[in-house]
Amino acid sequence: FLPIMLAAGIASSAPAQSPDPIPDFSGTWAHASIPGVEPLASGPTALVNRSRRDGGVSNNMQLAGDYTNPILNTAAARIVKQHADLSLAGVGYPTPRNQCWPGGVPFILPVNGLMIFQQPDRITLVYAVDHHVRHIRLNGRHPEQLTPSWYGDSIAHYEGDTLVIDTIGVKIGPFAMLDWYGTPYGPALHVVERYRLLDYEQAKDGLERDAKENYGPRSTAAAIQPFDMDKAYRGKYLQLYFTVEDKQFFTTPWSATVTYGRPKTEWLENVCAENPFKYGTEKDAQVPTAHTPDF
Repeated sequence: FLPIMLAAGIASSAPAQSPDPIPDFSGTWAHASIPGVEPLASGPTALVNRSRRDGGVSNNMQLAGDYTNPILNTAAARIVKQHADLSLAGVGYPTPRNQCWPGGVPFILPVNGLMIFQQPDRITLVYAVDHHVRHIRLNGRHPEQLTPSWYGDSIAHYEGDTLVIDTIGVKIGPFAMLDWYGTPYGPALHVVERYRLLDYEQAKDGLERDAKENYGPRSTAAAIQPFDMDKAYRGKYLQLYFTVEDKQFFTTPWSATVTYGRPKTEWLENVCAENPFKYGTEKDAQVPTAHTPDF
């Protein structure tokens, strides 16, 4: 037995393999478009805008979601069509963004500015609109008794070069929707986000899908992104691949991407409640208001 014991001793004294290095996602990122995510080329994926099917330059704020997308069940399709009909008729409808309310997940994901802070026990995400913040616990578990909140309960872990965030318990507010097309969600909404860094050549597909669905071809050089993503940047890009599951409104889980580059400029302060007045067909923003003191 001595050779076996010696061999076991040698094996036990061998140095343990070092874990994979944690990828560095920190800093400020920019997404070229505001209203939409990037539908995948195939498989169950996010809604496209029916008003932009001609392939030409058009109003990217005419929000007519494709209510025939097979991911939607009958109830969800009916709600999306109601929003599409309003938009095509030139009538604006309330969204979390234009009403100055928290957008929840995944509504907030394609916002044009994202800042990431990585710490040993948590990830903090700050969004450019209204300074919305998400706090994500690393290597934690969802509580058994969960009170819904605006951005839900998020836990995360690293899988090699990928940051995986799992979110449940997103609160259903007065203007709740998954996207700018009015797609509804229920209390059992489950969203999984997977972030990883890509070279420019790898990221081009996502950038092109974003341009096609949310901007279309640009006829002049003056038509630039609202947050000035640096189109000349050739360093690492950040791509989010997320999956949504909600049996109340969807026939199947579905996925899409959001591809972020680096901004050309510093963030500008963006406070929706500074101007709650609307001048078109929309009603003035119903800004969240505290009628009693918090303490």
